[in-house]
Amino acid sequence: MLKSYKLIVTLCVFVFTTFANAQDYGKMIKDHLRNNKSSLGITDQDISGLKITDEVFSRKSNVTHVYATQTVNNIEVFNGNVTAAFKEGTLIHLANNLQKDIASKANAASPVLTPVQAVSSAVAILELGASDFSVIQMLSSQQFILSKGSVSLEEIPVKLVYQTTEDDSLKLAWDLSVHTIDQSHWYSVRVDALTGELLEKHDWVVRCTFESHNHQTVKSSSLANIGFGVNRQNVTANELLTGEQYNVFPIPVESPNHGGNELVVNPQNVVASPFGWHDTNGVEGAEFTITRGNNVYAYEDMNPDDAPGDSPDGGAELNFDFEYNFNTDPVNTVEAATTNLFYWNNVLHDIAYQYGFDEQSGNFQENNYGNGGGQSDSVNAESQEGNSFGGAFFGTPPDGNNPRMRVGLFNPSNAPAEILTINGGTLDGGYTGLPANFGGQLPEDTPLLGSLALVQDDDSGNSTDPLDGCDSIVNGSALDGNIVVIRRGSCDFSVKILAAENEGAIAVIMVNNVPGAPITMAAGSVGDQVTIPSIMVNQTDGEAIITALQAGESIDASLLNTGSFQIDGSLDNGVVAHEYAHGISNRLTGGPNNVGCLQNLEQMGEGWSDYFGLMMTMTVDDFPEEARGIGTYAFGQPADGPGIRPRPYSTDFAVNDLTYADVADAANISEPHGIGTIWSTILWDMTWAFIDEYGFDTDFYNGTGGNNIALQLVIDGMKLQSCSPGFVDGRDGILAAVAINTMIPENEKDFATCTIWNVFATRGVGFSAEQGSSNNRFDQTEAFDIPGDVIESCEDLLSVNENDLDTVFSIFPNPSNGDITVQVAGTFGEGNIRIYDINGRQVYTKSTTLEGRISVSATGLSKGVYIMSISSDTNSYTSKLIIQ
Repeated sequence: MLKSYKLIVTLCVFVFTTFANAQDYGKMIKDHLRNNKSSLGITDQDISGLKITDEVFSRKSNVTHVYATQTVNNIEVFNGNVTAAFKEGTLIHLANNLQKDIASKANAASPVLTPVQAVSSAVAILELGASDFSVIQMLSSQQFILSKGSVSLEEIPVKLVYQTTEDDSLKLAWDLSVHTIDQSHWYSVRVDALTGELLEKHDWVVRCTFESHNHQTVKSSSLANIGFGVNRQNVTANELLTGEQYNVFPIPVESPNHGGNELVVNPQNVVASPFGWHDTNGVEGAEFTITRGNNVYAYEDMNPDDAPGDSPDGGAELNFDFEYNFNTDPVNTVEAATTNLFYWNNVLHDIAYQYGFDEQSGNFQENNYGNGGGQSDSVNAESQEGNSFGGAFFGTPPDGNNPRMRVGLFNPSNAPAEILTINGGTLDGGYTGLPANFGGQLPEDTPLLGSLALVQDDDSGNSTDPLDGCDSIVNGSALDGNIVVIRRGSCDFSVKILAAENEGAIAVIMVNNVPGAPITMAAGSVGDQVTIPSIMVNQTDGEAIITALQAGESIDASLLNTGSFQIDGSLDNGVVAHEYAHGISNRLTGGPNNVGCLQNLEQMGEGWSDYFGLMMTMTVDDFPEEARGIGTYAFGQPADGPGIRPRPYSTDFAVNDLTYADVADAANISEPHGIGTIWSTILWDMTWAFIDEYGFDTDFYNGTGGNNIALQLVIDGMKLQSCSPGFVDGRDGILAAVAINTMIPENEKDFATCTIWNVFATRGVGFSAEQGSSNNRFDQTEAFDIPGDVIESCEDLLSVNENDLDTVFSIFPNPSNGDITVQVAGTFGEGNIRIYDINGRQVYTKSTTLEGRISVSATGLSKGVYIMSISSDTNSYTSKLIIQ
């Protein structure tokens, strides 16, 4: 059997076997660490205070995952963690992120600041506004619950911890979280318990604003109605369900550009959602007729005001058949889009459940139906969210607290559009602009007509521009009944547009005050109160309008939505799946109650999310070399567009040549999205390697194809890897997952290990790769080798055609450094010599006359196992080739 290599610890040193109870797990972990403390560089004191924080039993693999954290002075060390796996009482895997020599590094044992003082200090540093906190509950001398203090959506938990600093010391700190009123941030911070200094800040809200988008945007293709042949036979609902139906773009349709919508009946999976999608009490009958239930509460949030907006209502029959219309503003089809968001969140819940993201592992459910884990934490999914224009967000608190998914609108591919027309005068003609993301909608049939009027304010505040409307308006009578022109300034868009509306304005034209294209104005503080439409025009056009008005010219204009409609992100199902996967990776890495394990710089959160989006939208017609883009629909690209990542996803190096070393390329690879692209590229290669062996299964729930096997390995790998993982840690978690994978036959697990090693080595995460610190993106060393014993074992695992031509063709030396001789006994005419890697990719080719001795120079190949093919019109020969 192949060895399971782990950077941190090799379990062959000691294996402890017993039928363990809860106390035994801690003892077994400590005993193992003590017997390996020299190689790990830790002391007895680093181990003695370990405290188990989570025990998670995985029904799929029959494995108990145990998560423990270090303590010193009976106080937890933040993210000083151990991840262990037990099967039938045997410790089968251990990874750790332990801090070393903690007893000598801890600076104090008692805080100076009270919890209230610590939270007040954090809020002041974060500039969240005036606050007033009080202790609601004292859980222990180290743990408290504080009030919201007018700055947080949630009550604020506070706990005493030790925080590791850049100088490798441990500072006593208060650990707390604040969910900001505007929902934009869910800060997890450590505040020095002695001084009030902010030691570390992390945001549980993952902000996928796709800032790494660097491809040319192209026009969206026309809608296609493509058949995908997905197997839905295994998601038939039980007898309690009475015909729920949803008009959606069903799995695996990635978006309206990739396939048509259809009415899906009873799509619930009875294992993951036994009482359907609208239940919360575990008793027959739906508790909600709107898009709300045990797994998700979906609603529109166009005017984000800390309260759910409207949800589609399917009535007593739960019939959510709402019409899609792509020739109007998205607000007019919000019910259909929210239904699609509800459907996809539920499908993602049900599928992930089959692979081990269940109640004990920290999944998202209001009622866990007695299956353990924290509950009351279904996803709050917000469509057309007013503060999320051009992006999507997912906030993941610890198990038992509701995560929040926010999906915004996106600019159309041909924006800005010609939506302003000036009728007559020196400026006669059409002008481009962008509508605001709040307020009234531009008319689509009859133009909004009016005269233009220039705002004047009294400059009584900080602003020095009387045309920016940031101060009190002094010419209100001139604005009444007119379209008001305002120059962009430093104040809130919504405040001054509302001020103009209060003076009688029927619409607003905002003039950009910097060169370049106009931007989409966000809702701001009072956007929910604005009812008139508003647009922004570029600086050149807008200043020309201002100049003409100041010269006394009378200008009549009209506003009309000419068809450049915004794109609803809730219909880009790859984006929705991407966001949902942030919750999966955060809850699975380090355990369901520690969602702070993906704060390091070399982390793969965006990669897992891209991968999950790709996996949920695979079809039988896909092929490995095909270029798959992320976010093509949201960004107005056709279905085969390049997407928004530094490279499209493809196994073809001519399309995607990213390797581990590119993590350090800060100029071209952003953090975290670009780094995640490299990780997802490796996982995508691995998936196709397994599909090549086991085929593709359209049953995403219970299939046994290579895609199902790969997804199971990735999810189990998250559970097995250490807290704050880097690429090598992630690789080792997936390698360890082979042993517990029930879909891979025991006699084929060596082949699976060979496959994983070859894929990772091909992208630079080979056996000799060095990760360095996972908190540093610049200190890794890539390597393309695989372990020697893996090479030896893989020789007998490759399926090749060793035939009677062995006496005709001979290859030497083999193993080789790449300088190879092919000896041909006879003459076979013109032919080709090709070399393929273990994943079937051609890595070398040579056309030659097949006779005598032929030199092959393949010294550029990485160490590993390959297949050499020699072919002519009449003969074909294959042989294993070892490059060392």
